[in-house]
Amino acid sequence: MARVESESEHFHCRHSAEFTADAARVLALLERTRERLGEHFAQQPQLLTVVLHDSVASLALSNPLLALQWALTGRAARRYVTGWCGRRELHVLSPEALRRRSSAVTGSFEMLALAPASLLARRVIIGQLPQLSAARAPLRLFAELRCAWLLDGVSRWISGESAYSRGAIAARMRDGRRPRFPPGAGDAPLLAPALVELLVKARGSAAVADLVFGLREGGERTAITRAFAGRTLDAVESDWRSTLRRVAEGR
Repeated sequence: MARVESESEHFHCRHSAEFTADAARVLALLERTRERLGEHFAQQPQLLTVVLHDSVASLALSNPLLALQWALTGRAARRYVTGWCGRRELHVLSPEALRRRSSAVTGSFEMLALAPASLLARRVIIGQLPQLSAARAPLRLFAELRCAWLLDGVSRWISGESAYSRGAIAARMRDGRRPRFPPGAGDAPLLAPALVELLVKARGSAAVADLVFGLREGGERTAITRAFAGRTLDAVESDWRSTLRRVAEGR
């Protein structure tokens, strides 16, 4: 299948020729997301190339470490790991491939449709964290997995994915396993955005940058307690678990 390129002000996109209209929509989504990211982070890459993959096999071939990330992600969250970001490129499933990947769970398709926006947000957040941006593969992957609660939480909140995640969260919570706090890499795509939403509710959206910069200056405990204005880690965890319970119970 022929590959062509489309472009917008800040992005180039490589994609199958028959999906030019889809590529234009992805580029428009990324430009909107870039504007939203600018409200939180001044430092953004000036030009990125986006590669749209028509199948999971093609995406996996673009980065062998992606298979490891899928293996380390819990079953309920795995379908929402749909790409990866490098320093100059974003690789993500095409809109048609994302549609095929969606499940019957309410909100699944809507979450997946926002995957390119989440990956862009993830790339920008990594750029704020020298401990991640300076690392090279494969060490960078393991560094990202340790910070998955922050990367997934903030990126999927900024992209808007978290607004559609109640059905997927409920499905995860019904399996009975108690998630760790903050959520590990296996649960972060689904459960970490709830922590960011708690923060925004308590302190406003400006505190999201505080969370990111807190991790840059210290560990997860420092980042969370500082962003939540001195609340104890136990208190934040209690509120987060209460939120997950309410979602699981449909309240």
